[in-house]
Amino acid sequence: MPTRTDQLRLDDGTAGLPVWLPASGRGPGLVLIQEIFGLDAYLAGVAEDLAALGYVVAVPELFRRFAPGWSSAHDEAGVTRAMEVSGAFDPARGLSDVLATLAHLRALPEVTTGAGVLGFCLGGSLAFSAAAAGTPDIAISFYGSTVASDLASLAEVTCPLQFHFGGQDPFIPRSDVRAVEEAVASHPGAEIHVQEDAGHAFHNNVAPMFHNPEAAARAWELTTGFLRRALPA
Repeated sequence: MPTRTDQLRLDDGTAGLPVWLPASGRGPGLVLIQEIFGLDAYLAGVAEDLAALGYVVAVPELFRRFAPGWSSAHDEAGVTRAMEVSGAFDPARGLSDVLATLAHLRALPEVTTGAGVLGFCLGGSLAFSAAAAGTPDIAISFYGSTVASDLASLAEVTCPLQFHFGGQDPFIPRSDVRAVEEAVASHPGAEIHVQEDAGHAFHNNVAPMFHNPEAAARAWELTTGFLRRALPA
């Protein structure tokens, strides 16, 4: 459960913003960005894991304008329904929400030494977009499906940036991942890790159809190491 719920000020009103605090009560900030499944048990678990590492974590509800409180099952029917619901999502509006959450974190007295973004799937794409907007101190993107088509934006990224992909992802062709690998090779401060034995959403431990425990463990070790180097708690 979140430690508290803040009120996030947006250009079209306010929204509840779940916030997880570390045991110390303060630390660097992280915006955790959802998959199409919404703020569910998986995302809450990731928030708890990050808070346990010493981060102040905030999770904006990106679908609140058209599906408040949305979360779905992690099976074939749930994926189908989640894709239907996410069809109403406006990426530009979502990016605005992410950046507003980042600004909110930076203004909190509990947040020290900067704030970054970390996202999965839909959130992985938005994490990259936020990095290109030039505002986070660090960005981590897990299997963002629009990353390859937006690689021109990589030139705008100045913060440390880490990508994760699955080599067997049916939603992101390996050729797209290869294009990201080639672009990252010449971009200072960026790195990419591909779990060749994993598919999409391999880190989601409440989705049996996606979860790859071994790949998830490897990727999470790389993630926490990156956080320790670039935004230490």
